[in-house]
Amino acid sequence: MASTNLINSNHVHFNSSTQLPRHFTCLTACSLVFVLLLLSGCGGRTNGVEGARILAAYVFPGKSHYGMHSALIKELVDRGHEVTMIAAFTLEHMKLGKNYTEILIEPVYDFWSDVMDFFKTENIFALTDMSNLQYYKMMDIIAFSTTEHALKQPKVLELINDPQPRGKFDLLLCEQFYQEPFLALSRVYDVPIVTSSTLGFESRMSQMMGVIMPWSFVPHTFSPYNDRMTFFERLMNSFYSLTEDIIREYDYFPKMDKLVEKYFGHLNVDIPPVSKLEQNISVAMVNSYTPLSTTRPLVPGMIAVGGLHIHPNKKLPEDLQTFLDGAVDGAIFFSLGSNVQSKDMPYEKMRIFLDVFASMKQRVIWKFENDSIPDMPKNILIRKWLPQSDILAHPNVKVFITHGGLFGTQEGVYHGVPMLGIPIYCDQHLNIRKAEQSGYAIKLHFPTITKELLKESLEKLIYNPQYRNNIQRYSTIFRDRPMAARETAVYWIEYVIRHKVATHLRSAGLDLKWYEFYLLDVIAFAVGVPLLIIGLLVFIVRKVCCRSSKSVKKLKRN
Repeated sequence: MASTNLINSNHVHFNSSTQLPRHFTCLTACSLVFVLLLLSGCGGRTNGVEGARILAAYVFPGKSHYGMHSALIKELVDRGHEVTMIAAFTLEHMKLGKNYTEILIEPVYDFWSDVMDFFKTENIFALTDMSNLQYYKMMDIIAFSTTEHALKQPKVLELINDPQPRGKFDLLLCEQFYQEPFLALSRVYDVPIVTSSTLGFESRMSQMMGVIMPWSFVPHTFSPYNDRMTFFERLMNSFYSLTEDIIREYDYFPKMDKLVEKYFGHLNVDIPPVSKLEQNISVAMVNSYTPLSTTRPLVPGMIAVGGLHIHPNKKLPEDLQTFLDGAVDGAIFFSLGSNVQSKDMPYEKMRIFLDVFASMKQRVIWKFENDSIPDMPKNILIRKWLPQSDILAHPNVKVFITHGGLFGTQEGVYHGVPMLGIPIYCDQHLNIRKAEQSGYAIKLHFPTITKELLKESLEKLIYNPQYRNNIQRYSTIFRDRPMAARETAVYWIEYVIRHKVATHLRSAGLDLKWYEFYLLDVIAFAVGVPLLIIGLLVFIVRKVCCRSSKSVKKLKRN
């Protein structure tokens, strides 16, 4: 209809007696055909999928993760799809309309309390020096508590026990973040799966998508390494990566299988083990994009959509706008995200930041979760919540102090703001190490921060143009892509719906046992057979030599 109106509004009316040259008539007809084709292809719906019914299970209660989820759901609803979402946080404030149905998980599960209790620590800052094996345990704790809390919700149980599930949905969306039992909904409703990985390219995707990640230059998700590793780092990286695969195969998956059996086992539906459910994902949307991650092998079903949560800049609240406009010497933005809260920082460390900020000409905006800070310098403005991306877009912001979460680092790169990284746990170490290697960030170790080190680092980032030049270059690369992130994500979701399932994207590596996948059986054969032959030759030679020696001795006696 829109196309017709557009053509009619530009139509020229001629008198029936008007005689036009034949070539002009042909040209006009061709032009109209071209315009019709152009409009039919540019109306925002080029893929032939209309009004699909999508079930989304985004159950992990991580607020930062919902930057990606909410952006994707809104895009799908705006394009006419019906979305039913199992949600850890409500999207009611987005007013998504009648095409959006929400199954809210209540109350929000406080998984950090479980983590703190297990590791006997009072705040999240104490997790800074945890080892990879401890991170595995932390994710183990988070996985089972948050997943079962969501599974036992009455409305979720209604969804699981739907007496007539077939034909109600066309697709299942899931977050690929330690909630694998929800993949079983794909069997209940007989639909394909598209997942999203909020942590970016994770090491476990090797097993999940059937592509071998070379441990020689692809660092483990939780490691502080980059893609230029020493021998010892490659040794440890291989150990961490293989250990995680073995833990998942023989400890993690069996535990998750028990949850599937508990909540889905009574159904008259064939549900395979969790490891097999995970391997039947059609497409995995990965929260990353070049050049923010290590270059690595991919399969077609791994789609990079980093920056999906970044929207066009909105106008800042008046107080923030005035504060930043008046920062004639520049401003520093300080935020440790939604999980790491500045109010929990040990006072002696907080005092270091306050004293350094007080000694600088720049203004500081600090996401701080209390109403006030004792003896706060006048050049600091604090708020419990801040529009991070919109603040980073302000031209007076010179440095972004961040914990290194993937969403924040993407916003920093997108807006071209150099970063002071203070990673606390998991992938934050990897993200900041990559940023430091790329020349647009400085990494500090939280327990060893001093006034001198903090001030020196901030002044380098502010006054050395190299950092600003580097991040401007990376910002240009990050923005340069064939389709915008949300368009890319929606294209691949609709692609899977259009083809019902995308088994043609699936790697045959998924059908191998883990030791076959990593060629350990071939390596064992290649090493074992020569060793066996050498061993036999040595044995034969020794026997021959032994017999010869005995013969010589007999001759001497005789």
